[in-house]
Amino acid sequence: MTPEALHANWTEAWRALGVASPSDALCTALQQRYSEPQRHYHTMQHLGECLAWFEREKANAEHPGEVALALWFHDAIYDVHAHDNEARSADWARQALIEAGATGAAAERVHALVMATHHDAVPEGRDAELLIDIDLSILGAERARFDEYERQVHAEYAFVPEDVRLPRRRAILQRFLDRKAIYATPRMHAQLEAQARINLQRSIAG
Repeated sequence: MTPEALHANWTEAWRALGVASPSDALCTALQQRYSEPQRHYHTMQHLGECLAWFEREKANAEHPGEVALALWFHDAIYDVHAHDNEARSADWARQALIEAGATGAAAERVHALVMATHHDAVPEGRDAELLIDIDLSILGAERARFDEYERQVHAEYAFVPEDVRLPRRRAILQRFLDRKAIYATPRMHAQLEAQARINLQRSIAG
């Protein structure tokens, strides 16, 4: 997405919550997080791809502003050595919404949406299903982009020895492949499911 499109998405998300958009400092801080040097996949490219999918699918959201803001915050904290990235990102999102004047209920729903991106969780509700489908849209990307994604993920975890990293990666992808359906929302399932299964099978086969 262009900087203009990102800013438009950001301001519209807050408007949908019925509060004024915070100063640009928060938006800038988030973009700086997604531009940290240890990131290779969880970058502004990933955020932009997610928000582009949201713009196409937002009519299916119950609370579109909350889904958009959950996407902005879902990888705000990303430390490859940590196991609480989702929790820290969710806490930041909740605090930011409260400080901006959003209702406590909205802040808690956004917190729950960010926590749902821990992919061991089962998404509950239409907004969580949409958010997770968007976060996993890369699995159904066309071949060149999926292969780039694979290289990016391996680069983020390059500190893990290959004989450990590769089997772990295959096991993670197999869990997605073993699901009855990777995508829960009808439109994204129709658009991405078949290609995602091709990509995953090819990656696991090595």
